Amino acid sequence: MAAHTSFSLLRNYTTTGRIAATVRTSLGLSAYPSSINFLTANRSRRYLCRASATHDEEAAAKAAAINADNGAPTIFDKIISKEIPSTIVYEDDKVLAFKDINPHAPVHVLVIPKFRDGLTQLGKAEQRHGEILGQLLYAARIVAEKEGILEGFRVVINNGPSACQSVYHLHLHVLGGRQMQWPPG
Repeated sequence: MAAHTSFSLLRNYTTTGRIAATVRTSLGLSAYPSSINFLTANRSRRYLCRASATHDEEAAAKAAAINADNGAPTIFDKIISKEIPSTIVYEDDKVLAFKDINPHAPVHVLVIPKFRDGLTQLGKAEQRHGEILGQLLYAARIVAEKEGILEGFRVVINNGPSACQSVYHLHLHVLGGRQMQWPPG
């Protein structure tokens, strides 16, 4: 079970007339529903809130798309070359899987090809990429097994700025460890 933290804004309702609010959310899991309890002198109400893509995420995705195909190294290239540390879950000669630093589920692992070969996004895939695309999906299955979520997980590929793709190096998100809702997004 994910660790939880509580943030409280405590006010003395009787002297200030303000509402006391307690927010309970999962650490680093902003895509999860979070509960907010509002307490007044007479009753307690609980509201369920959901986070969604922020304007900043959308702006970052649009900015990233401008330089998508310039061939410059991405953060994932630096992780592959071990310039940037990561928690590796699976690795073979063609793919690398590592834990996401901003997880949106108890299990959130990224699976990437070690060589981009023009695969900055799924929309750029060509017939010649068939083998690596299959290897990425098979690696997602291995990751799910290693992480103990083989009985229920989701694989997500963001394609382009409208899907908030922020790194232009094809990657799969393997998500699990909680009930996945439908429809996604």
